[in-house]
Amino acid sequence: MRNYLFLLLLLPGVAMAQDHSADSAWFREHYVKHEYYIPMRDGIRLFTSVYMPVDSAGANHPILMTRTPYSCAPYGLEAYSGRYYRGYLMQYAREGYIFVTQDVRGAWMSEGQFVDIRPYNPHKKGTETDEASDTYDAIDWLVKHVPGNNGRVGVFGISYPGFYSTMAALSGHPALKAVSPQAPVTDWFQGDDFHHNGAFFIMDGFSFYTSFGLPRPKPTTVRPRGIRFQSDDNYDLYLKTGSLAHFAALMGDSVAFWKDLYAHPNYDAFWRARNDRQFLTDVKPAMMEVGGLFDAEDCFGAQNVYKAIATQSRGTDNRLVLGPWYHGEWASGNGWFLGNARFGSNTAEYYEKNIEFKFFQHYLNNGTDTLARANVFFTGENTWHQLAAWPPAFSERRLYLAGSGGLSFDGASSGYDEYVSDPAKPVPYTEDVHFHRTREYMTDDQRFAARRPDVLVYETAPLTSDLTIAGPIVADLQTSISTTDADYIVKLIDVFPDDFQYPSSFVGNGTHYPMGGYQMLVRGEVMRGRFRKSFAEPVAFKPGEVTSVRYTMPDAAHTFKAGHRIMVQVQSTWFPLVDRNPQQFVDIYHAADSDFVKSTIRIYHSSSIILPVLQ
Repeated sequence: MRNYLFLLLLLPGVAMAQDHSADSAWFREHYVKHEYYIPMRDGIRLFTSVYMPVDSAGANHPILMTRTPYSCAPYGLEAYSGRYYRGYLMQYAREGYIFVTQDVRGAWMSEGQFVDIRPYNPHKKGTETDEASDTYDAIDWLVKHVPGNNGRVGVFGISYPGFYSTMAALSGHPALKAVSPQAPVTDWFQGDDFHHNGAFFIMDGFSFYTSFGLPRPKPTTVRPRGIRFQSDDNYDLYLKTGSLAHFAALMGDSVAFWKDLYAHPNYDAFWRARNDRQFLTDVKPAMMEVGGLFDAEDCFGAQNVYKAIATQSRGTDNRLVLGPWYHGEWASGNGWFLGNARFGSNTAEYYEKNIEFKFFQHYLNNGTDTLARANVFFTGENTWHQLAAWPPAFSERRLYLAGSGGLSFDGASSGYDEYVSDPAKPVPYTEDVHFHRTREYMTDDQRFAARRPDVLVYETAPLTSDLTIAGPIVADLQTSISTTDADYIVKLIDVFPDDFQYPSSFVGNGTHYPMGGYQMLVRGEVMRGRFRKSFAEPVAFKPGEVTSVRYTMPDAAHTFKAGHRIMVQVQSTWFPLVDRNPQQFVDIYHAADSDFVKSTIRIYHSSSIILPVLQ
C-alpha cells in the first residue's frame, strides 16, 4: 500500500519532469540564443540576452522584454534559461515571440553604476540618462538590429522589474505598444516593500539589503556573498538585536541604500523624486497593472500605478488585474490557495491563459481584445469580476468601534478602550516560529493576536446577508496616548462560522487546520503616528490629548458571507514585520535601546472603519 501511494505521489512529478524535458527540447530546437552589449546614448553598454525563433529571418515576431537588476542568467550562448519552457511563457514561445532580458545599468554584466529606484528625469538633455532613456535606447537598437521582429515591443516584469516596466512606459519609444508593471516598486516610503505610511518594514528591508545591496565594482556573473544569520526565530533575533542603530552596525558601511534609509527618515526630496506616479501624465503604450491582493511585499504598487494613470493620463488604454496572490504567484501556475485560505480554482493559471497572454497578443500579435478594464478576483465568494473601472461604484459605510468589543453600523458611542503597548514585548505578526518572513501571514488566522491584552478586538454579530467590499478601506481613529509617538495597526478580519469547512473540491495546502472560527486577515496596515498630519513634517503627540489618526489601507476585494462575522483588531506593534516605535518623538533610525518606553493607548468609541461596500 505504501509503495502504491508513493507511486501515486510520484507520477505527477514524473509527468511534469517529462513535460519540462519535452518543452526544453522543443525550445532548443525552435530558439537560438544571442547575447549583445547594447550601447546607450552616453556610451555605457547594457548586457542583453535575446532568444530568437530559428525562422526569424523574414518572419514577423513581436518582442517581449524584461529589464532586471536580478540578472538575465544563465550567461553563455549554450546556457538556456528555463523560465521560457518551464512555465506559462511557453505559450508565447509557440507563438514565436522574441524574448529579451537585460541587466539594468550597473547590475551584473552591464556597465555603469547602479542606483536604486533611479529617479526619472522628465527634462533630460543630450546624453543624460535614466531608466526610461535606457529602455528607449535598448528598444531602438532591438527593432533595428534583431532580424524578423515586427516592430512591436512589449515590456513586463514583477517587483523591481515592475518598476523598470513603469519606467519603460515613460520612454516614449513608438515601437513600445504594451507594458505590464506587475507588483511594481512604486513608492518605498508610503506603500510598498520597505515602508508603509512611514513605518519601516525592518524584516523585509534588512533581509533584502544584506544580499542585494552589496557593491559591484565591475561587471560580473557571480552574486556577492551577503550577511548570513544563524537563527530559526526571527522574533527572537530581531528583538535581541535591538534598535535600528544595531542593525546599521550589522549591515556595515558598504550598502549605499541602507545609509540612505537612515539619512531620510521623513518624506523629503529624496523620496519624492522616487515616486514615479507623479510622472504618469502622458502614457502612450497600453498598460496592464497586475497585483496580488495578499502580496506581502507590495499590495500598493499595481493599484496605485493604475489609479495614477487613470486620473492623470485619461487617454491611456489602462487595465488592472488583482488576484488572491502572494508576490508574483500569478506567474507560478498555481493559485488555488494561500496559507489556509482556499479559492476554489487555479487563479494563476486562469490569469496566465485568459488575461496576460490575451493582453500581449492583442497589442503585439494581432489578437482580439476581450479584456475588461478591471479583472478582479473577489475572495470570500471566490469569483472573478470583470469591471468597467476600479474601484467600482461603492458606498462608504462606517463601522464604529463600540463598547464591550462590538462593531456597529448604527453610529458612534461614548467611552474608550485602552491597552499598554510595550516595545519590549511586541505583538508578533504571526503565530508560528520561523526565520524568513512568511507570505501566508496576509491570510493568517488572527486568533493568536485576539488573545493578547495589548490587542483590542471588536466584532459584529453574524451577518444576515452577504456584504462585499471593493476598494480602499479607511481607518479613522480617535486616540490619545501617554507618550509622544506610537504606531497604529488596524486589521480587518473575516471570522468564519464555528462549523465552517471548505468544500472537498477546494484544493488546499495539504494540512488539516481547524477552519471553524477561523479569523482570516483580509487587510491589515500600519500608520506611524508621527506622520498622521504630514509625511514630510512629522508631529509629536501631546500626552493625554485626543487626536485623529486617519489613513487609507490598500484596496480589498472580499465578500463577507452571511453567517460570518466582521472583526477589527487594533494594536501598536506588529513585530518583526514593522520596526518597533520607541513611542517617544525621537529619530527612530538613530534611537538608543534606552529610548523605548511603554505607552498607554486609548481608542475612543467614536473611531470607525470606513468600508467600501459594493453597490
